[in-house]
Amino acid sequence: MLRREKHTRMIDVGLIGFGLGGKAFHAPVIVAVPGLRLAAVLQRRETTAGELYPEAKVVRTVDELLAIPSIRLVAISTPNDSHFSYAKACLEANRDVVVDKPFATSLAEARELAELARQRGRLLTVYQERRLDGDFRTLKKLLAAGDLGRPVHFEETFDRCRAQVRDSWKEKMAPGGGVFWDLAPHLIDHALVLFGPPEALLADIRSERDGARNADAFDVTFYYANGLRAVMSSTTLAPVARPHFRVRGTRGEFIKQELDPQEALLRAGQPMGGESWGLEKPEQWGILTIVGDQSTEDRRIPSERGDYRAFYENVRDVIMGKGKPLVTLDEALRVMYAMELSEASSGQRRILPWQM
Repeated sequence: MLRREKHTRMIDVGLIGFGLGGKAFHAPVIVAVPGLRLAAVLQRRETTAGELYPEAKVVRTVDELLAIPSIRLVAISTPNDSHFSYAKACLEANRDVVVDKPFATSLAEARELAELARQRGRLLTVYQERRLDGDFRTLKKLLAAGDLGRPVHFEETFDRCRAQVRDSWKEKMAPGGGVFWDLAPHLIDHALVLFGPPEALLADIRSERDGARNADAFDVTFYYANGLRAVMSSTTLAPVARPHFRVRGTRGEFIKQELDPQEALLRAGQPMGGESWGLEKPEQWGILTIVGDQSTEDRRIPSERGDYRAFYENVRDVIMGKGKPLVTLDEALRVMYAMELSEASSGQRRILPWQM
């Protein structure tokens, strides 16, 4: 049972980490949500957090952050192999916690955190903000309406073009490193949200670039009892990106080429807000092709508005006792199970049954 906030005061938030994730994907979203206040940022050496958010206290250690009594919620956006230790410390200090994906670097760690959160009565959730991408919301709507008929083949691809290996923690040999742990949690979460757990999966996690120190490409296929195949892929060697979504059904096909615009806006430092936030231009909309008896018909499908603020709005509401988590612990644990099963499948080079 979660401990609920009994009144409507401002919720102070502490942010651990101010690299790309903290700076672009957490801090600007938190400050844009009414009822949340960015009270402190853990930034070990630099001072950029204080320059961008002068109302937030910059601290150097997690102990210093947790010593601030007003902080109720902590968001963790740090290298993947530190998620477990930071989340555990925050839960033990009786704080509610948002952990960036991946939840942890092993299913065992994730289960330990989930059990600790349940024991302490604290909110623990994973930042699957890409459930709030406009194109994903559009696809979810199309499937729910039956516009594609019975889905038979789902592809989601998240490609990049980075031929040179960079000096980044994501590209070093460490638990949770590589593009699989960076991007597969998003794609796997999408497939599980849309279609539920599969009967089995097959994965190929590999290195393609010269000098790569960890995996920089992957393909994961979910096999469903009704014949549906869900394929999730990424490569770091993609000068020509593949469609982000390509979904076939018994009535037609939906193709969406480009990514939701929010990431690019946040990376560029664009403040969240305004009537145009999260909206795509008509030329960026996906195309639905309907197959008739004698012909086909192409339709541009207006993309739903994407808005990552809805994630932290939900967190605020859960803390205030006004809602249920958008990303539940059971859902987060299923993603972790799929990650570990994918690594086992890739290592054994065979299809493995889903047994969770």
